[in-house]
Parts: sequence; structure tokens; C-alpha cells
Amino acid sequence: MGKIIDGFNFLSKLNIGRIANAIKVLSSFYLSKWTGRAIQWGEPISISFEPTTACNLGCPECPSGLKQFTRATGNLTSEFFRSTIDQLKNKLSYLTFYFQGEPYINPQFLDMVRYASGNGIYTATSTNAHFLDDCNARKTIESGLDRLIISIDGTTQDVYESYRVNGNLVKVIEGTKNILKWKKKLKSKTPYVIFQFLVVQPNEHQINAVQKLAKELGVNAVKLKTAQVYDYKNGNELIPTIDKYSRYRKEEGGKYTIKNPLENHCWKLWHSCVFTWDGRVVPCCFDKDAKHFLGDLKVNSFSHIWHGKPYQEFRESLLRSRSEIDICKNCSEGTKVWA
Repeated sequence: MGKIIDGFNFLSKLNIGRIANAIKVLSSFYLSKWTGRAIQWGEPISISFEPTTACNLGCPECPSGLKQFTRATGNLTSEFFRSTIDQLKNKLSYLTFYFQGEPYINPQFLDMVRYASGNGIYTATSTNAHFLDDCNARKTIESGLDRLIISIDGTTQDVYESYRVNGNLVKVIEGTKNILKWKKKLKSKTPYVIFQFLVVQPNEHQINAVQKLAKELGVNAVKLKTAQVYDYKNGNELIPTIDKYSRYRKEEGGKYTIKNPLENHCWKLWHSCVFTWDGRVVPCCFDKDAKHFLGDLKVNSFSHIWHGKPYQEFRESLLRSRSEIDICKNCSEGTKVWA
């Protein structure tokens, strides 16, 4: 039932402008795929906007957790966020408040959610749930957030903290309960709450347990996510033994390779993009250090960047040979798993 309500909620936010834009984007993607030429009509259906690069945890495969960014770090300001959304709001359908970092660390985060929601945009975020105290939980419901993804990579503290370093499972569960409590108290249909379980070898035995926990708490859904591992070629202790939950497969010689065949097209480059906290536009969430800089929102309008030469050249290079683009080599597209 929750999934149906969430679907209707998303559809209720669509208008003629957003539907027409989606048709343009979809048409240009397939035309580009068939012709091998980068054709781009319309503007993004969805974007990811980074609230902050800061994080309270130390996850081993995350630049934010490792504090190993090569780019500038900081918090998104409400003023810059609003000015950017004002450029996009008539055509934008879906907004994810996440790239790197823990969104709730930014003190203006929920004010920005409220602004986007007020403009009829479907809003989502991903959190480690350590900041979902009673006050923030209520403010989250009141902000109009449509989807809340809670990372929970274990159902016991020892397993959970083996990946979520410095994390506290009790806080995650308490935060989840706070959200569900205020959702019920305020008689709100949103947010749609998802437990995201990053499947790695240390926690793969708890897949059934996390599904059971979600059901007991009243969480709407469980998402089982395959894990990106930077150093995978010689094997890695994080790579799951259950094949369906791994992005990698072991070759006859003992080396590991990515399962994804990396076909020379990618829907993301036509329908979405990512904005860093300081206004850098990058192609997708796999460019964690924003190396593929396609434009600066503090210098040019988004439309200028989206249809500009750097973006078109990046799309052209992808259509020629996606396997030669570094951020594509460890991509999970085609290897995603949902519970």
C-alpha cells in the first residue's frame, strides 16, 4: 500500500510542463542511442543537490567518511539553493538531497526541503539517521519530504559498525521510530521510508533479519544495494559471497572484474545530473570528487551548462566508448538489486 501511495504522490506533482519535458528528454535519449550522436532536448527530470560534504561516520569506501576529498568541502547555502531551484522548478520532477556527506549536518537542510516541496517537486534524501532526534523527526515530516532513505547495514552493533565505522545502531533505530511516530501523529502520508542495506560480506547473513526488522518497525520498504569497492581486482573482504548481491565476478585466473558490460549509452546523462554544494555541475553520483567538471552554476545559468559544449562532448565520449571513462568503470547500472 505504501508503494502505491508513494507512486500517486509522485504523479500528483506532475504538470504539463514537467510531462512535456520528460517526453523531450526520453525522445532525445533514444534518438542519441540509435544514431550514436549526442542529441539533448529538454532539461533534467531529476537532479541530486549536495547539502554538505561533512559526515559523522567513517565508512571505508566513502570519500566523505575517509575525509579524503580532493575538492573543496563545505555546506550548501539556502540562498544559492533557492536561486538554482528557481531556474529548474518548472521542468524538474525529482530532487535528491544527497551526493556526499550527511544531509542533516547542514543546519539549513530542512528549510531547503520545504522550499522545494513548496514548489511541487518530489523530494528525497539519504541519511545515516544519527540526527533524527524527536525535534528533527517532526521537522522532517513538516518539511514535506517525500522519501527518506535510511542506511542500515547491519542488525547487530558489531556487524553494523564493521562498515558504518563510528556508527551507533541504537541511534539508527531510534531515529527511524521517531520519524514513524511523527508521521503517524501528524497524519502524514510522507515520507515513504526505506531501509537501505548495503550488502557486503560481513553483513550478507543478515539480509533476512533487516527485512524482518523493517516489517516490525513499520518501514515501507527495504532496498538491498550492491557495494562499490575501489580495490576489487585482487579480491576484497567486502565483496559478498552471494553472487546476486555483488557488482563483481571472479575470473578463471583469480582476478575480479565488474559484471556490468558497460554498453555505450547511459540514461543518467540525459535525464539527471549532480550539483555539488558550491555549484559545480558533474555528470553523475559516481564522480565523487567532481573531476568531470561540466560547468559552474555561480558563473553560468544551468540551461547554458546543460546544453553547452562540455556536456555535449561528455555525452559524445560516452556514446563512443563508455568503458574509457573512469567513473563508468565501477558503475552499478545493470547490477542493481531490490528487495
